[in-house]
Amino acid sequence: MWMNIGIIVAVIIVALGIAIATRPDTFRVQRAATIAAPPGVVFGYLNDFHQWPQWSPWEKLDPNMQRTLTGAPSGTGAKYAWSGNSKAGEGSMTITDSKPNERVVLDLNFIKPFKSSNVTDFALAPAERGTQVTWTMNGTNTTATKAFSLFMNMDKLVGGDFVRGLANLKAVSEADASRGPTV
Repeated sequence: MWMNIGIIVAVIIVALGIAIATRPDTFRVQRAATIAAPPGVVFGYLNDFHQWPQWSPWEKLDPNMQRTLTGAPSGTGAKYAWSGNSKAGEGSMTITDSKPNERVVLDLNFIKPFKSSNVTDFALAPAERGTQVTWTMNGTNTTATKAFSLFMNMDKLVGGDFVRGLANLKAVSEADASRGPTV
């Protein structure tokens, strides 16, 4: 009887090992929205970490979150670090590429709740009624995240946050655009 239980446990462990090993080495999360505002308005909110509290879906997870902005004031070289409760976690972002009204790329590094490094890209393109914004995050799956992905994948985990963030970005950008140019 104990031998049968041991064999069953060994088979389960081997099956789990195979399932984990065959998971993809990378992941990609992507969402898009059309915003009725010029690219310059949208770009301003993405390219300046000082503007992120107005739209980022994670900014309100911890009212006591500690934020540190260093490096360039905006654009390439701007850095944002945060440390918060278990919902907000801890990490940093650095803008590594910034093309006015077209693209903002950043390195996103989490320390807590789990260590990971990802590349996040905001691509802006003219749309019939404003600006098409495509938010993409690419990353590498470690053994731990491959195991985690057996039960929950990154697209389901982060995709809803991207949708909320784009909705917030749409709201602030469209409100800003409706005020018109300032003199």
